[in-house]
Amino acid sequence: METVEGRRAVYELLKSSQQVAKIYIAKNLKPSDIVEKIEALATKQGVHIDRVDKLKLDEMSKTGVHQGIIALAEPFKYLTFAELAKSLNTDKKPALLLLDGITDPQNFGALLRTADAAGISGVIVTKKRASPITPAVHKASAGATAYVKIAQVSNLTYTINDLKKMGFWIVGASEKAGKLYFEADFNLPVAIVLGSEGKGVSRLVKEKCDYLVSIPMKGKISSLNVSVAGGILMYEVLRQRLCQSY
Repeated sequence: METVEGRRAVYELLKSSQQVAKIYIAKNLKPSDIVEKIEALATKQGVHIDRVDKLKLDEMSKTGVHQGIIALAEPFKYLTFAELAKSLNTDKKPALLLLDGITDPQNFGALLRTADAAGISGVIVTKKRASPITPAVHKASAGATAYVKIAQVSNLTYTINDLKKMGFWIVGASEKAGKLYFEADFNLPVAIVLGSEGKGVSRLVKEKCDYLVSIPMKGKISSLNVSVAGGILMYEVLRQRLCQSY
């Protein structure tokens, strides 16, 4: 069993298809709309609620920010690439997010949250040199782990080859790229590649990209946090598609 912590994350978990075994709620937790919804959903699904002292939750917590609620659930199940690919219809111009070595769970969770909000069709991560789905990721995603399709692959370059055969354009993010992100055409099947927090997109993966884009920087800092950069790019995809629909 894994822990999912925080009110929003637990609420979204209950709404998803992931199996929840038990929910722990602090005895003196103040009533709120979302807590009442959690209790109602848990009761409807036959999930046992255990009222415990806050100290017990503090001892159970892996994030340190449980907000008085922790759920025990079955371990997160990644999709295979084949499963994700089967769900994609290139005629509808899906947009994917490929994460090349994102190791910080806060960044990972934030990217998943934005991916859900921006209508990204799926996220692909690697098995090695990447953050797994942890309680911190669940918390940072605000429950988006319950909805975003996340596939795990062994080799991102092979996956990119497969995506190209399906008709996807591969766009890598690089601060050194001459093409600005808003100059790219995202009104087609596209996969955006984001690199690790320190090194960016790896050389081999970068070479597989159809082209690279950058985000203009006017200040003294040379780069953005990867979750912020990812948010800008994902919303540019959404912006272009909304503009095309009018």
